[in-house]
Amino acid sequence: MTVGVLGGTGDQGRGLAYRLGRAGQSVVIGSRDAARAEAAAAELGGATISGAANDECARRSDIVIVAVPWEGHAKTLESLREPLAGKLVVDCVNPLGFDKQGAYALVPDEGSAAQQAAALLPDSRVTAAFHHLSAVLLQNPEVETIDTDVMVLGESRADTDLVQALASRIPGMRGVFAGRLRNAHQVESLVANLISVNRRYKAHAGLRVTDV
Repeated sequence: MTVGVLGGTGDQGRGLAYRLGRAGQSVVIGSRDAARAEAAAAELGGATISGAANDECARRSDIVIVAVPWEGHAKTLESLREPLAGKLVVDCVNPLGFDKQGAYALVPDEGSAAQQAAALLPDSRVTAAFHHLSAVLLQNPEVETIDTDVMVLGESRADTDLVQALASRIPGMRGVFAGRLRNAHQVESLVANLISVNRRYKAHAGLRVTDV
């Protein structure tokens, strides 16, 4: 199974690609610029990570993680509707705004980034996960385990089970089912609270679900 990471040259996407590749997963980093994606793959190292333009990344992958900036989310997915058809898509985009008071959640017309993805990709199986991970920890080679739970949302039990298993390949992580896509906004918006936690305590906070 091959995992593609659209936006794999950004901090979050790059970190996810690194962790999955380090766990032995075959990974394709996607970017609008194929050369940039190939360079990022070479920097991360390992025979399991390669780079390609976004459309080629989508075609070569069985599961595709969407880690692009919110501002380019809709445009990117619209342009990849055909190569993403039939694929399991994992949206980890957090619609956020920033002002002098810090980060705050935005509410897309569809309700969430994941619901926007589902609307734009009617022939794909859309799930949501990997929202609350620290890009700093993901990219740090000295960090062996990342102790956090990954909230996974989706309409199909088989799809959410697969994404949970993928998350659990990264040492320290655990995938936890957190509802259908209609509940994705709460999960995405919680990142604004984590940013406030991190700034106050100079931390890289994650989440743990108790009694599960």
